[in-house]
Amino acid sequence: MRIVRDHQFVRPENRGASVAIGNFDGVHLGHAHCIDLARGHEAPLGVLTFEPHPREFFNPDAPPFRLMNAEARANRLEKMGVEILYELPFNRTLSALDAEDFIREVVVEGLGLKHLVVGADFCFGKGRKGTTDMLRAFGARYGFDVTVVDLLNSGGVAVSSTAIRDALRSGDPRQARDMLGHWHRIEGPVIHGEKRGRTLGYPTANMSLDGLHVPKLGVYAVLVELRSGPYAGQYHGVASLGVRPMFNGQEPNLETFIFDFSGDIYGMDMSVGLVEFLRGEEKFDSLEALITQMDRDSQMAREILAAL
Repeated sequence: MRIVRDHQFVRPENRGASVAIGNFDGVHLGHAHCIDLARGHEAPLGVLTFEPHPREFFNPDAPPFRLMNAEARANRLEKMGVEILYELPFNRTLSALDAEDFIREVVVEGLGLKHLVVGADFCFGKGRKGTTDMLRAFGARYGFDVTVVDLLNSGGVAVSSTAIRDALRSGDPRQARDMLGHWHRIEGPVIHGEKRGRTLGYPTANMSLDGLHVPKLGVYAVLVELRSGPYAGQYHGVASLGVRPMFNGQEPNLETFIFDFSGDIYGMDMSVGLVEFLRGEEKFDSLEALITQMDRDSQMAREILAAL
């Protein structure tokens, strides 16, 4: 997959795609449907999105809300067969373009796009004043096709990043999976922690949640993927997502115990899929009580994951 981050200096082979447009936070079933409708049309398959997320640009001090970072989004889109990812910088200049200027300067003159697929709630241009009706009119004027897609529903709930965040916040990763089409995953490098887990018989791989929406704090059965290095592969495990109340932690992170595994994976890229919420965070009376509960958590997670 080729990634284009500038709409003004685009190689000829990266112009003329058929694209799905959106923020693609989480890359859920609605996004997948738009991408499917963008396939074909005698054009490369593309996605047009923005980095940072416009919501981050306009409200940088808001609590983290993203379901995945830019690298994880690119990995997911590549797996879906996207050939060109237009990941345009969302900055003051781009945000100041009105609806028609955005279409003319970015879509037509910059990228030369042939076909645009958008959701029914798509808005664009300064102040989000551009509508899907305007987009169709601009398509007729400037010579590109437009497909507007109705929002999908899952279990009576409109599929959206907001609904997925709500499911994760309530500790229901399976409902989130039904809207995503895949398990919600936390991805990134394995970082050094306090190495306390190895003294308890549960060495864990630590990951930062910086910049990401934080699901309900607690213990989860998880699917683990190591993406590179000598241990690359798929594993089962149990993970604690939280602030470690037993040890007076402050910032939430993810600590994953990978079953039947030993190896140095610091710095390696890891992906942890949340499968089932087992229990909330607790502060135990003793380390022995904590270890006993961790034994129970591990057994429960093994049983859940074996049944998948």
